[in-house]
Amino acid sequence: MTTLLRIDASAQLEDRSLTRMLTGLFTSEFLAANPDARVITRDIGQDPVPAIDHRFIHAAFTPPEAREDWMAERLALSDRLIDEVEAADIILLGAPMYNYGMPAALKGWIDHIARIGRTFSFDLARGDVPIEPILKGKQLVVLSSRGEFGFEPGGPRAHLNALDPAIAACAHYLGVNAADIQTIAIEYQEFKDARHARSVATAKEAARAMAQRFGQATGKAPDNSYRAEPALVSHC
Repeated sequence: MTTLLRIDASAQLEDRSLTRMLTGLFTSEFLAANPDARVITRDIGQDPVPAIDHRFIHAAFTPPEAREDWMAERLALSDRLIDEVEAADIILLGAPMYNYGMPAALKGWIDHIARIGRTFSFDLARGDVPIEPILKGKQLVVLSSRGEFGFEPGGPRAHLNALDPAIAACAHYLGVNAADIQTIAIEYQEFKDARHARSVATAKEAARAMAQRFGQATGKAPDNSYRAEPALVSHC
């Protein structure tokens, strides 16, 4: 069974969020092509994870066998978030561009995912590249929206794009090869003109086609033994 992990990071409500519109469309089309797939949903925009603090850092960098009870409690949410990523074959990320970068909620989620001993190992014996990813072989689809336009490589605002490079830089924590990230973005949102309407239509069609391809390609994927919290999982 293929597992799709859907993460929504927009602070907007459902009826005003373009990225939720795209992630919802992708999920529906994916399930139409692969009805046996399992979907885990995590709305970090409406239910943000708490920021990490000194207690989190202390707990995370303490070896598991030496942790006190409060440390396990402090890392419990992080463990659940990582379990969801581990379970996923495909990670679907609704990531609007806020002030040229990622939403705070998305950064907070990544901070909980980037855990020594869970998603990466650290060994100075490896020289100047001590970090090595633990998770591997996952797909990442980023569905985004941007108020302006031209953020693609070579575009007039490419130098302002702090969102896509940040996601790519952290992709190894998710078990994703940064070169394989699939990104679809709506642009011109603040202009609200014909260009925006065309961008929305183009993004919807691209998301629909991509979801169908992923669904058809994974229709006979092997079973995954992970079971997430019932409130977070939709079986279709």
